[in-house]
Amino acid sequence: MAKKPKVALSRGKRKEAIARASVKSGNGRITINGRDWRVYFADPMFQLYLQDLLEIIGKKINKLDIKINVEGGGPVGQLQAVRTAIARGILEYTGDEKLKEAIEAYDKFVLTEDSRRVEPKKDRQRKARAKFQKSYR
Repeated sequence: MAKKPKVALSRGKRKEAIARASVKSGNGRITINGRDWRVYFADPMFQLYLQDLLEIIGKKINKLDIKINVEGGGPVGQLQAVRTAIARGILEYTGDEKLKEAIEAYDKFVLTEDSRRVEPKKDRQRKARAKFQKSYR
């Protein structure tokens, strides 16, 4: 009976965007919602933002296939959620402490989720904190 391949699952969140990544051995493909990551993030600035992280990870990424499902939020939130999911997934798959230190030295917020959320609107108010204007005439 064949051994089950090792797969690492990870998650990244930013604002309303949630990215779920699965990392397994392969030949260096990164797909987001079934498309290549360069096609999904067509803006060159977005590609640069993700490429920085991939350069830190280095040659290890050439032996791994990463599939990511991302939903919710806007393009920037999705990009940041994808970045967190990729970093966490690769660290879980490889278990490399030196890589973790290198990623944290580059940007310590890559591995942590942003816990800030939108404050809910209150009753009898225009928004979460803004009140209706008062008129006395």
